[in-house]
Amino acid sequence: MNHNEQLITTFYSAFQRRDFATMQACYGDTAIFNDPVFQDLNAAEVRAMWQMLLESSADLKLRFENVKADGAAGSARWIADYTFSKTGKHVRNDIYARFTFKDGKIATHTDSFSFARWARQSLGLTGWLLGGTTFLKNKIRTEARNRLEGYMRKR
Repeated sequence: MNHNEQLITTFYSAFQRRDFATMQACYGDTAIFNDPVFQDLNAAEVRAMWQMLLESSADLKLRFENVKADGAAGSARWIADYTFSKTGKHVRNDIYARFTFKDGKIATHTDSFSFARWARQSLGLTGWLLGGTTFLKNKIRTEARNRLEGYMRKR
């Protein structure tokens, strides 16, 4: 296993243990994160996001597989099972992660998953009806950004 494969493994192993400090340490100081909900997070924001999500998710179960990396880029698949706190609904999110690396740390991290599938699971009928719309995606993005900014202000 090369250094970057070990870095990805360390990140997801820490995630499984709910060890946000180790997860945060895996990111470089200029890191950028994106997924269908959280867009263009800088290093401080992505570090806070993982802490916020772990602190608010009492029943998160996570597994990861297919960790691959070379000197510049890497990927992994991870599956999260949890209760969406806003609705109490169970979610199983199947996520493909892509990474780039700089100076032994994560430089970019992009998670891809089906927003429509996530919305159906987490939001119920609203997700079924509006999960494929830009309207709902933008609403969820705004709510997530506001929640993260509020969390960071409190810290």
